[in-house]
Amino acid sequence: MAKHQKREIYAFTRPGDDEAKKFAVTLGAAWAGDSNKLPPVKLDAAIIFAPAGDLVPQALRAVNKGGIVVCGGIHMSDIPSFPYSILWEERAVCSVANLTRRDGEEFLALAPRVPVRTEVQAFPLQEANEALARLRSGRIQGASVLVTD
Repeated sequence: MAKHQKREIYAFTRPGDDEAKKFAVTLGAAWAGDSNKLPPVKLDAAIIFAPAGDLVPQALRAVNKGGIVVCGGIHMSDIPSFPYSILWEERAVCSVANLTRRDGEEFLALAPRVPVRTEVQAFPLQEANEALARLRSGRIQGASVLVTD
């Protein structure tokens, strides 16, 4: 969706995860780098999908004056203390716990025109633990789903 809206995308991955960086670029990222490094330019906004609260201060450092950091997961570890100077200049942090029905309807109406491209790795239900282990270790590209026969 961001590419469709003509937005420039900067993707952050686990430090050293070169496969994830390549994957992000194939999906349209202008740049992909380690999450413990700053991007080559200041960002307007950052969305954190990882459940890692320690990414919030780094994301605040990456956004420009007036930028926003959105915590997009359902769960996240605690956000560590950080200096006020990285929040200063009208930066903001918010969470998104739920989407509305209208959000879903708008997305689904736009998706075929974009088109939205998904990457999915399917696992049989009996391999749920393996799927979770791969997800935790960063060995999933895209999304993982559990399927039954």
